[in-house]
Amino acid sequence: MNYGFIIDNRLCIGCHACTVACKSEHDVPIGVNRTHVKYIEKGTFPNSSREFSVHRCNHCADAPCVEICPTTALYTRSDGIVDFDNDRCIGCKSCMQACPYDALYIDPDSHTAAKCNYCAHRLDGGYEPACVIVCPVEAIVSGDMDDPNSKISDLLTNEKVMARKPEKMTQPNLYYINGTNEMLDPNAAKPDWEYVWSEQSKGVGHYAKYADKRVSESDTENLLIQLAMENSARSGKPLDQRSIDQVAKEIQQDVDEKKARRVYDSPSKGVLWGWEVTSYVWTKAIATGTFLMMAIYQFINGPLDHTVEISGLYTTLIFMGITGALLIKDLDRPDRFLYVLLRPQWRSWLVRGAYIITVFGGLVTLLLIDHYLDLGFYWVWSLGAVFAILGAIYTAFLFDQARARDLWQTPYIGAIHMLVHAIIAGSVSMIIIDPESIIIMRSILYFSILLNVLIIAKEVLMPHNTPDSKKAIQLMTNGYYSRYFWPGLILGSLLPFMILTANTGFDLVAGLLALIGIFLTEFVRIRVPQMIPLS
Repeated sequence: MNYGFIIDNRLCIGCHACTVACKSEHDVPIGVNRTHVKYIEKGTFPNSSREFSVHRCNHCADAPCVEICPTTALYTRSDGIVDFDNDRCIGCKSCMQACPYDALYIDPDSHTAAKCNYCAHRLDGGYEPACVIVCPVEAIVSGDMDDPNSKISDLLTNEKVMARKPEKMTQPNLYYINGTNEMLDPNAAKPDWEYVWSEQSKGVGHYAKYADKRVSESDTENLLIQLAMENSARSGKPLDQRSIDQVAKEIQQDVDEKKARRVYDSPSKGVLWGWEVTSYVWTKAIATGTFLMMAIYQFINGPLDHTVEISGLYTTLIFMGITGALLIKDLDRPDRFLYVLLRPQWRSWLVRGAYIITVFGGLVTLLLIDHYLDLGFYWVWSLGAVFAILGAIYTAFLFDQARARDLWQTPYIGAIHMLVHAIIAGSVSMIIIDPESIIIMRSILYFSILLNVLIIAKEVLMPHNTPDSKKAIQLMTNGYYSRYFWPGLILGSLLPFMILTANTGFDLVAGLLALIGIFLTEFVRIRVPQMIPLS
């Protein structure tokens, strides 16, 4: 048994009956939707056309949301339906980063993830999904694709069908008859204007708790202004009314040239992993790097001074504690943060990472106890170094599980990059807490910064395989976020490298600049891929 959907675009009239029925059946709050109708327009009146298509969860056979979910809040039933359990969700938003189809949202009432679940409760009662029942033209077909006598099997056999983003290897179970590239590829048609629905980033879903503040800042979220800001960053020209008018003119030009354009679509969900995630990656690098450099220094130079040892261990614990606090703050259900440890889904790198940093914190605490009681736990340094490395790099594999974000799909390069960041941060920390280590740490810092520059250059200059990753690199280097990326690279890598090469004696200054650079470049690398539309 394997349930799926077929959307027949030849029949769809864009009436939104499916959207309304879904909201009514599941009591979906205002501003979020489990299913929506996308509009594509071509040409100008009277020689114009409009296409409609229903978008929702694809109930993938290899569902990225299920793989990344840390608490089995998302799971695949035996009949192929991807369902969810509100009572287990911690609101980490990992599923939303993993879904290439933008099918999930944060419920503004429960603060947990939700999506189309095929009306599983209706199916279990012998009924079809609400959207299928209500469609006036029978454009939505559901059923068991393994049943050769079902209507959906007949259509799959006899009609030419398309799926959204098959290159993501998710094996989607939602197919389209008469699907077009402009309809199924979010990059194939430009947005015509801000959509009728309010943007979720203004105070719906994940941002419900910031609604009042977001509404007051809504002008900066306007689509025209966002596009004008990107143009301004590329050209160096000021952002003013003239530049905004130019964007509107370009959009109108697309209309006149009869290019396809999105005139109605799913509202943007905004940046889901914000400053908290960037900060936690940064503080984690300081914590794990400090311990790792202490271990390496002992291996090279013998036992640490007791004052240095205690300062380093406390530095590690303090920054690891800040890391944990940031992780909890980023959750939409922080009251359930222990579910990651108590209800683990072991394929998720969020779970693996949580256990890694928990064990690492325990080992550091054990060394602190040994420092005061002299219990002879020297072997803990070796094991702690292993977990320090694991703690530094595991986030790269978590990002890799977020399959919707193409730029993050380089786990091994990402892991090396995060390890380099930890080594940079740790060497700076060691220079501060033990000035006598500066000769060794200076060399480590020098070569780590050089390697950091080479990794960034590789990511920016080497060809990228997908349109989304190419667009992300463009936004990093030439778009709005270039104002953070280039200062991060120049002030945080190139300038420190020059200071260390010149041997000016300002090694600590070079190190502190490198820490600033790590934060800025990671901020851009985490934020920009989330600006690429998925639907």
